[in-house]
Amino acid sequence: MAKKNKKIIKYRRPMRVNIGMIVFFVIFLYLAFYVYQYATRVKVQPYEVTEGAIAGDRNFTGIILRDELTQFAAQSGYVNYYVREGKRAAAGTSIYSMAETGEVSQLLEENVENAELLSEQDVINIRKALSTYSLSYSDMDFDQIYDTRYSLEAMVMEYTNFNALNNEELLSDKLSGGFSQISTPQSGVISYSIDGFEDLTDTQISESIFDRSGYSRAITHAGDLVEQGTPIYKVITDDNWSLIFPLSEADEADLREFETLTVRFPGYDLTCEGAFSIIAGTDGKSFGKLAFDRYMVQFVSERYLDFQVVLEVEKGLKIPVSAVTSKNFYLVPVTYLTTGGDTDQEGFNKEIYTENGTLVQFVPATIYYSTEEYCYINTDEDEEIHAGDYLVKPDSADRFQVGQTASLQGVYNINRGYSVFRQIEIIAQNDEFYTVKKGTRYGLSVYDHIVLDAQSVAGEDQLIYQ
Repeated sequence: MAKKNKKIIKYRRPMRVNIGMIVFFVIFLYLAFYVYQYATRVKVQPYEVTEGAIAGDRNFTGIILRDELTQFAAQSGYVNYYVREGKRAAAGTSIYSMAETGEVSQLLEENVENAELLSEQDVINIRKALSTYSLSYSDMDFDQIYDTRYSLEAMVMEYTNFNALNNEELLSDKLSGGFSQISTPQSGVISYSIDGFEDLTDTQISESIFDRSGYSRAITHAGDLVEQGTPIYKVITDDNWSLIFPLSEADEADLREFETLTVRFPGYDLTCEGAFSIIAGTDGKSFGKLAFDRYMVQFVSERYLDFQVVLEVEKGLKIPVSAVTSKNFYLVPVTYLTTGGDTDQEGFNKEIYTENGTLVQFVPATIYYSTEEYCYINTDEDEEIHAGDYLVKPDSADRFQVGQTASLQGVYNINRGYSVFRQIEIIAQNDEFYTVKKGTRYGLSVYDHIVLDAQSVAGEDQLIYQ
C-alpha cells in the first residue's frame, strides 16, 4: 500500500486588481495636485481703474512776517490789560493799565463776585486752540507745545480779567494812587506775544532763522511787575502778511513757474490762495514767499506755521504705482504698417523664404503703441515677427530688418481673464498713485480691471485666478 504524502502546500490566490481603488487613488492625486497648486500659487489681486486727479500736496513750515509795532512800558509797575489778544483797536484805545503797587490784583480778588465767568464764545475759542494744536501735533515738532501753552495762557489771562478791570469808577475810588491807563498810538490788531522777530523783513531771511531750538515767546501776565522799557504789547498795523519758507532744489524746480499757490492750513479748516515768489536768503539759499491780504488775525499769535501747498494736476485715470511695469518691444516704421486681405486687421508684409524662392506674406501684428515714426510690436517668441526678419514696405521695394527695441511703461489688463499689456502715459504721480492719460488708443479706459501688483504676473497671456 502506497504511503500518503501528508505535506500541506499553501494555496496562493491569484492577485486581483481593484479598479475602484485605482480610480479613487487617481482622483486623490488629482485633487491633491490642484490643492497644492492653489495653495502655492501667487494670488493676483485686481484693481478697477477709476477717474481721478492727484493732489500733489507739499508740506512746509514757514515764518510769518507782518507789520508789527512793538510798544514798551513807559514806567515800572504792575500791569493789567483791557484788550484781548487778536482784537482790533483804534488809535487812542486804552490797552492796559499800570499801577505802582499790586493793589489792582488785590482789588480783583476782593471783587471776584463782580467779575463775569467765561462766556460761551470764550470757551469755544479755547477749545478751538486746543483742537488746532491736537490736529497738527507731530513728535518731530514737540517744541510747538510751548507755543500753544503761551497762546492759551494769554487767552485765559485776558478772558478772566477784562470785565473786572473795565470799571474805572471802581479803580479810581479804591486805588490809593500811581495808577494810569495807556492807550495805543496807532490803530491795529493787538497782540501780547513778543518773540524778537517783530522787525524781521524778507531781506534778512536765512536758513538759521528756521532753527527753533532756541525760539521763545514772552507774554506778560496780568498782575506782573514790569520794568520801564520792557516790551509789553505790539500793534499789527496792516492786514497784509507773508509766509517765508525754505525750498529744496526739487521744490524750487517744481514751483518756479507758479505766480499763485493754493495753501491749506491743517487744523484751521482754511484754504486760500497767496501770491508766490522765490527770494534769495542772506546765506544764498532759496526761499518761497507767499503773500496774503486776508486771514492775518487767525494767526496773530503764531510765528512759525505749518501748511500745505496744494498742486492740482490734470485729471485722468488713477492707478496704483504697484500696478506699473515695463516691457520691451520691436520698433517698426509706421510707413510699413498695412492691412491684410479683405479685413481691417493690422500687420506687416514679411519676407518668407521657401524652396521656390522668396515670397511676401501678410503677417498680422498687435500694435501696443505708436508714434509719428514707429510702431511698437511684441517681442515674444510665439509671435510671427522676430529679430532679423525683413519687412517689405507696401507698394514699394523698400525693406526693413526687425531688431531695434524700446521699452514702454504699462499695466496688465485682465478684463478677459488673462493678462494683456496695456501702455500708459503718466501725467502726474505721488508716492502711491499715478494719474495716466485718458482716452489713448492703446491704453486704458475707466472701469478696466488691471493687476494690482505687476510683479505677481509673469507676463502676457497668463490665466488669472482671483
